[in-house]
Amino acid sequence: MRPAPTILHLDMDAFFAAAEQAAKPSLRGKPVVVGGIGVRGVVSTASYEARVFGVRSAMPTAQARRLCPNAAYLTPRFSLYRQVSETVMELLHALSPLVEPLSLDEAFVDLEAGGVPPRTAAARAVGERLRREIRAATGLTGSVGLAGAKMLAKIASETAKPNGLVVIEPGTERELLGPMTVRTLPGVGPATAETLRRAGIHTVAETAEAGEAELVRLLGRAHGAGLYAMALGRDDRPVVAERDAKSISVEDTFEVDLTDRTRVRSEVLRLADRCVQRLRAAGRSGRTVVIKVRNYDFSTLTRSETLRGPTDDPAVIREAAVRLLELVDTTGGVRLLGVGVSGLADFTQEDLFAQFATEREAQEAEQAARAAAEQPGGAVASEAEEERPRRWHPGLDVVHDEYGAGWVQGSGVGRVTVRFETPWSAPGRVRTFAVEDPALRPGEPLPLVGGGPADGQSSEPAILPKSLSPEPGEDTGSDVGEEISSR
Repeated sequence: MRPAPTILHLDMDAFFAAAEQAAKPSLRGKPVVVGGIGVRGVVSTASYEARVFGVRSAMPTAQARRLCPNAAYLTPRFSLYRQVSETVMELLHALSPLVEPLSLDEAFVDLEAGGVPPRTAAARAVGERLRREIRAATGLTGSVGLAGAKMLAKIASETAKPNGLVVIEPGTERELLGPMTVRTLPGVGPATAETLRRAGIHTVAETAEAGEAELVRLLGRAHGAGLYAMALGRDDRPVVAERDAKSISVEDTFEVDLTDRTRVRSEVLRLADRCVQRLRAAGRSGRTVVIKVRNYDFSTLTRSETLRGPTDDPAVIREAAVRLLELVDTTGGVRLLGVGVSGLADFTQEDLFAQFATEREAQEAEQAARAAAEQPGGAVASEAEEERPRRWHPGLDVVHDEYGAGWVQGSGVGRVTVRFETPWSAPGRVRTFAVEDPALRPGEPLPLVGGGPADGQSSEPAILPKSLSPEPGEDTGSDVGEEISSR
């Protein structure tokens, strides 16, 4: 425990949703929900306007739609979030060499390691300056907590939300924590909270009063002793600059249960490839391949296989994932699949079997292509596959040859509705196109700040002048201008 509040915790406010509101002028001040938009989707982030209606992270999207049917439900744009996160992390690294990222929008900073004097006034000044710099660089807001321990700094930032700063002076921890619910403490989930509730323990103060012996009796030695120390405000964990990942994985939830074994296998192969991409991006390799299967009845099982050495070879990981899938009965239907790699290392062990596997896979692909070409209509089928209509998910960036940059507001029945606006424009006009319109194509996220004509962006207004407006009777999609399609 430090005698001065020099551990800083930053948590961006409703990060994904706030980034979408900053990028889309028409959504500012309105409820926005980011996450899976399908019937089995889950809310990733809800704007504060949506939270008023009871929408929360990790809530099923179907439930969120019932609570807040007029919100904009958008697909996540992780490329944008990563760009903003990199900007924020650069600002944090300018404060101190000891920055411990917890996620894209959250991190601890050891201010003393950056030369900040161990005084409350100095730490507060740094926190206020950081908030101003984040707002100027990203257009978004973040909440800052300052305390003498990591646990307290995180609690302080949560108390500061949204867009605030809270300092917990050393020596005042127990007074602050006392009336808070026991769920405030790290590591206290629903099961632990229920155990404590049955013992008549509801607040942090009651947890401390119960004593270490009683908590150990209720929760076990390690958990009970740790919880008692936290209830007293004790936390001596240091800020760690490098957090070593234990595993890398990807998973997908499907809108409709997969029952076809061939489709399940192809999805596992696709997930294995995505997992390898993440593995290589992190500069790592791994020796244990894991698959995760969630059945139609929500029962979940995992299977794993440990290889002879760490690898990042896609063929090796794909083959291991398929072998593991053969051990699982998927005939009842699969709602979720995942592929992961653990036992990470910084090197790759050469594997001759991988080379053989790669060669065999290439031969099989060539044979399959030849067989398809020899069948009547094989070439036609291939062309038809390439010309299938694209899927336009709500919230994604698009560019139109005539109207410029915009985003998908909704789609369905062969049509896609686009609102043409940029982060630095006024709310834009809505237009509707056929999903296969050749003038419409996927786009890239625009910067949230610093855009506009001065930076080489298009000077075309988001709302077209009357001379360029459509003739009477032309379909502009204006009748759905304030709705986000859920189809």
